[in-house]
Amino acid sequence: MPTFPIPVFASILLAFAAVQLWLKHRRVSPLVLLLALCAAQSLIIALTQHYEVAGMRLVQPAMAAFIPPAAWFAFRDGLSRSDGMHALGPATVLAALLVAPEFVDVLLPGLFVLYGGAILSQAKQGGDAQPDALLSSGDLPSRIWVVIGAALIGSAFSDLLIIATQISGYPELRPWIISVFSVGNLLLIGALGLSPHLQTTRDDRGTEGPDRRSPDGRVADAHIWDRVQTYMSEHKPYLDPDLTLTRLSRKLGIPAKTLSSTINLTTGGNVSRFINEARIDAAQTAMLNGESVTGAMLSSGFNTKSNFNREFLRVTGKSPTDWLKQAR
Repeated sequence: MPTFPIPVFASILLAFAAVQLWLKHRRVSPLVLLLALCAAQSLIIALTQHYEVAGMRLVQPAMAAFIPPAAWFAFRDGLSRSDGMHALGPATVLAALLVAPEFVDVLLPGLFVLYGGAILSQAKQGGDAQPDALLSSGDLPSRIWVVIGAALIGSAFSDLLIIATQISGYPELRPWIISVFSVGNLLLIGALGLSPHLQTTRDDRGTEGPDRRSPDGRVADAHIWDRVQTYMSEHKPYLDPDLTLTRLSRKLGIPAKTLSSTINLTTGGNVSRFINEARIDAAQTAMLNGESVTGAMLSSGFNTKSNFNREFLRVTGKSPTDWLKQAR
């Protein structure tokens, strides 16, 4: 058994990450809850594997069962009325612990694979997968969630490795697998959870625009793109650094999925790329009119240099400084 309690160290780091995220946004977001669950699970692993506290071997799988749905809620950044069904997974694991413990080794990895696969599938849709993510971050939030989804599946793989060591007669490897794989995946989720690119913003429902839908509740597709172009030209929503797909859809009065689909089909890219290209165009105009690179960045709707430089390079193939030299 490892002499250094890696899970305790990981638990402290994850708890610190959860507190730091809470202090930053001053709300107990689903991402904060996910980090707190990962911290608690890492501590329970330490109490079970290193300190052999009585009863913790039952608590460990029970707590682990809540992590996959918590990751899904963090990905979605909230709950809806239909999300009560997600309690079935943890409830099934808890019931198995009480009446049929032998099934837990199958149910728990299956839960991690199910939710990890769901996050992977949704995140691969790109920048529109999270309607409340800041559009200035481009496709980075979805890429981060792809890694988190893979980490959940990796946790299931570690459970399979533990079963394999028991069957093959090498139980002494179990603590190492838990310390390296299980806790390592928890730390990976925590580290990625602190990324500023996962920042989301809640829309003020009081500022949403009129919903110009037909009586049957559908928007006429032939007019959506014209409305988008007119609104972009007249109101310049891309200058808002906190713009999200949700906020833009409410301002236009068009359902987010319909708006996303229209922009995807028309431009060949997602909403974040469409908005950021308009921002880069505004930044180029500002720089040609004498604005500094930083001033153009801020006036065009970007609030971080990394997002601005990344999107500028994607759109123009050059850094802002190199583009300005060539343009002059």
